[in-house]
Amino acid sequence: MSQKNKPPANKLSLSVQYPDPRLKEIILRPQVRRWVKAALLAPAELTIRFVDVEEGRTLNRDYRGKDYATNVLTFAYTEDEDAETTEADIVLCTDVLQREAAEQNKSVEEHTAHLVVHGVLHAQGYDHENDEEATEMENLEIEILTALGWPNPYADEDTGIALL
Repeated sequence: MSQKNKPPANKLSLSVQYPDPRLKEIILRPQVRRWVKAALLAPAELTIRFVDVEEGRTLNRDYRGKDYATNVLTFAYTEDEDAETTEADIVLCTDVLQREAAEQNKSVEEHTAHLVVHGVLHAQGYDHENDEEATEMENLEIEILTALGWPNPYADEDTGIALL
C-alpha cells in the first residue's frame, strides 16, 4: 500500500505521570507510548499514572467500593460510542504491579506492558464481566502483546491478571 493510500495512524495525546517515582527509570515514556498505540483502535487522549499503594487503595475504595489497591484502574470519560476520541485516565499501582510480576515470574516491564494494554482496552469499552467478554478481551490482549514481542500473559491461568 502506498503512503498516499495508507490509513492515518490513530492520533494519541498521552501524558505519563509518576507521582510514585519508583518505575520512572524502568518504565520509560516511549515504551508506554508504544504499548498504548499498539492497543489503540481510535484516536485517544490518555493519562497513564503510576501511583503508590495508598493512592491506589483510595481510588479503588472511592470509585469502586473496594478497600484495597488493585493493579490497574481505568477511568473512561468517553461514554458515547460515537465519540471520535477516547478519553481516559489509567492508573497503575506500582506496589501491586511489582508484587504480581514477582509472583508470576515476569519482569516488571512485561507485566506493565500487559496492564497498560489491558487498561487501554478498558478505556475503549472492552470488559470482562462475563465469559464471552473476557475471552474476547483476553484474545485481543494476547494478539497485541504477541505483536509487541511479549508472551501470552494467560498461558498459565493462575498468573492471569485479577478481574477488576
